[in-house]
Amino acid sequence: MHGLADRDPNRVIVFDTTLRDGEQAPGFSMSVEAKLTMARALAALGVDVIEAGFAAASPGDAEAVRRVAGEIEGPIFCSLSRAEESDIRAAYGALQSAPKRRLHIFLSTSPIHRAAKLEMSADEVLEKAVRAVSFARTLFDDVEFSAEDAIRTEPAFLAEVMEAVAAAGATTLNIPDTVGYSTPSEIGRIFAGIKRRVARFPGVILSAHCHNDLGMAVANTLSAVAAGARQVEVAVNGIGERAGNCALEEVVMALRTRGDLFGVHTGVDTTKLVSASRLLSALTRSPVVRNKAIVGANAFAHEAGIHQHGMLADARTYEIMRPQDVGFDGTRLVLGKHSGRHAIAKRAEALGYALTGNALGHLFANFKRRADEIGEIDDAELIALILAATADHGGVHAA
Repeated sequence: MHGLADRDPNRVIVFDTTLRDGEQAPGFSMSVEAKLTMARALAALGVDVIEAGFAAASPGDAEAVRRVAGEIEGPIFCSLSRAEESDIRAAYGALQSAPKRRLHIFLSTSPIHRAAKLEMSADEVLEKAVRAVSFARTLFDDVEFSAEDAIRTEPAFLAEVMEAVAAAGATTLNIPDTVGYSTPSEIGRIFAGIKRRVARFPGVILSAHCHNDLGMAVANTLSAVAAGARQVEVAVNGIGERAGNCALEEVVMALRTRGDLFGVHTGVDTTKLVSASRLLSALTRSPVVRNKAIVGANAFAHEAGIHQHGMLADARTYEIMRPQDVGFDGTRLVLGKHSGRHAIAKRAEALGYALTGNALGHLFANFKRRADEIGEIDDAELIALILAATADHGGVHAA
């Protein structure tokens, strides 16, 4: 994995945590079989790392990690672990059959977590982090360390911890915004500072794991990438604890669409984003909101008349991505009360009716009245309106 990053410093590693951080959130639990189904889709999507679960959390989670890692081919498979030898051994056992495996150790570093959760001093946290990474390296070549609640950690102490675990053998350093507290400018400064501090470890990769409590997970992740992060930790549809994780589909398409700005790329097959989103929605029985970026039903749908007129002239007027690039069949021009005469005439023509003169005017007036009553006008409803208009006013011929 790190060879890939070394060969191409502009390649961003996509670490998918749909099956761990995503699945552990209320309402998104999956059976082992459902996890296997989703893992196959993630592998087909081209993610680099699949965090399959938290092996020490329960026998069921260990079994899920074991089966996903043993039955799916392609990505690196990863298990989460506390900074405890028992957790590390449990993860090692669950990942035995994976040809490419990673351990992901987390330990809180912020003052509030040290006092309220760990009841440990800063020195004790530092010592425990180094000890856990050192032990993990006796079992794993690929070890990621996460400083839980990194953003609320004192910058100097955070940098000290990251430098120490890198020296102990951590290959990926994750700087998570565990509670979704940061802002793009702040997180960018933090990543830039850590990058300078660990510069003497050239093989180490910085990773961003951002939660969405203030609605800035994607923006914060992109800021981290701009500051040097070369791994993003994401989940399909943005599922995860509380308000969720950074959405895989959003950050991947932002990096692709604004390649001019970021200058980086991923290995994700973006044409499979919609199918992965819909599969997860079905497996978790959790519908995707219509206006969800990239994969929502309205992401490439247009109803406003002026938008439809522009789209009919050149799709680039209102679409910054091609719908086919993320897995949709194409743009959808929705006929409703906001639609204009031009779009209605074009759809009528596509259905085989070329309207002119009074017939078109009459259709437009009746269309608006009917749209106010029922909302979206489908093809069957439009044909009925066309036939009524042409019966009274003529002015129609075969398109």
